[in-house]
Amino acid sequence: MTERPRKIIHVDCDAFYASLEIREQPELARLPIAVGGSADRRGVIATCNYEARRYGIHSAMASATAMRLCPDLRILPPRFDLYRAVSLQMREIFADYTEVIEPLSLDEAFLDVSESDACQGSATLMARQIRQRVRQELGITVSAGVAPNKFLAKVASDWNKPDGLMVLTPDEVADFVKRLPVSKINGVGKVTAAKLANLGVESCGDLQGLPQETLLSRFGKQGLRLYHLARGEDQRAVQPERVRKSLSVEQTYDVDLANLAEVARALPGLLDELRTRFGRKVDDDGAVAKRFVKVKFSDFTQTTLEQTLSGTHQGWDSLADYQRLMNAAWKRGAKPARLLGVGIRFRDDLADSAAQRQLLLFGPDY
Repeated sequence: MTERPRKIIHVDCDAFYASLEIREQPELARLPIAVGGSADRRGVIATCNYEARRYGIHSAMASATAMRLCPDLRILPPRFDLYRAVSLQMREIFADYTEVIEPLSLDEAFLDVSESDACQGSATLMARQIRQRVRQELGITVSAGVAPNKFLAKVASDWNKPDGLMVLTPDEVADFVKRLPVSKINGVGKVTAAKLANLGVESCGDLQGLPQETLLSRFGKQGLRLYHLARGEDQRAVQPERVRKSLSVEQTYDVDLANLAEVARALPGLLDELRTRFGRKVDDDGAVAKRFVKVKFSDFTQTTLEQTLSGTHQGWDSLADYQRLMNAAWKRGAKPARLLGVGIRFRDDLADSAAQRQLLLFGPDY
């Protein structure tokens, strides 16, 4: 008996934070705007609208750099209460179509609609309805991808952004992946892409020509993953109870930070970005068990230092506490730093709690 193909929808908001700010302040429409920290305080861009992206602005960019690229850029402070509320409203819409929902962050999620009876079982119609309802009920747009697995659904949702829909039926997968650039595979960054290019690989079709043994010898465990994804194969299930154990941000600098004073000046911007990704109120820190920092020095040695939170500490995002931790970590090498990172680790006992789940910064019948 032939196994029934899965039907996975990946829904991804278009510039979520920025879109909500424009919804709340319509006069900002068609202006370049971003949400993030102030340029005067070494802030970081969390997201920006598509008008701002035309200037080369992107998330994780220093706000000061963004202002140099676009002097007319409006940088707005984040309003996480608003973003969380709308994220939950979106999930209520998703729940009308399936209970099998895996939030990846506040603004994207996987939905397994294989067993859903909504829209006569058509994943395509479900995706269309979801997009229409989000637009009408919440006043923002989302892009969606429909495919037989998570890998292809996520690729498809990004294909026609913003405000797009792409559907890949099982019969279309083989031809589609042959033309798909390997850079579209999550985890294939510049280094891996360069290694593949040296092997004559630019597309997944090229990658299919390499034996599994070659990929394993060149890329280790990642080679096996590349072998299957190049063929459009992904057996991962949509996991509603997925638990995040930690959250961090890192920044590699074009010019090494020469001393502790330069490291200290870079820290507030990193912490701002971590707050943005955390997506919760500053005083709502009961989920966090530890804070940690990471330093990679100019000679590529690195160190990580962490601190367990207790009642004697301030909130998890205390700049003073992170500064003390970063100072101690830097002194272990006491040399120019090429990368800094800051992060938090969550309590183990939150594995089954609703609060932890919300942290996950959240044919014709197909």
